[in-house]
Amino acid sequence: MKKILLTISLVVLTVMTAAAQDVTGKWKTIDDETGEAKSIVEIYKQNGKIYGKVVEILDPKKRDLTCVECTGSDKNKPIMGLVIIKGLEKDGDEYNDGTITDPNNGKVYKCYIELDGPNKLDVRGYIGFSLLGRTQTWTRVN
Repeated sequence: MKKILLTISLVVLTVMTAAAQDVTGKWKTIDDETGEAKSIVEIYKQNGKIYGKVVEILDPKKRDLTCVECTGSDKNKPIMGLVIIKGLEKDGDEYNDGTITDPNNGKVYKCYIELDGPNKLDVRGYIGFSLLGRTQTWTRVN
């Protein structure tokens, strides 16, 4: 009986740890210049790839802004609801081979994301090589 309970406990613990180590969920973004929380991005899986959309803008004065500088189908779309992370694929501990859009300037960068513990997500946007870019750390929203 003790062996069964121990086995069940280990299985439950493993499942909970695996779920906590998933990139999906809601993440708070931080402004690089001010250090203030800027928005909430929901990261989700679709057709085996990772996407992220803006689900909340924390500054009430900016909630109705559109992506004026964006190109293609994102041009002039509201930033609230905009899919900014597109097509990331799992590669070991990180997700890469996708893009991220900066809605402030409309620029699209190559992107990779990687968990830094269960509640921190390193998001790197770059041009060409990953050395030429910047990394933000987002925090999980419960």
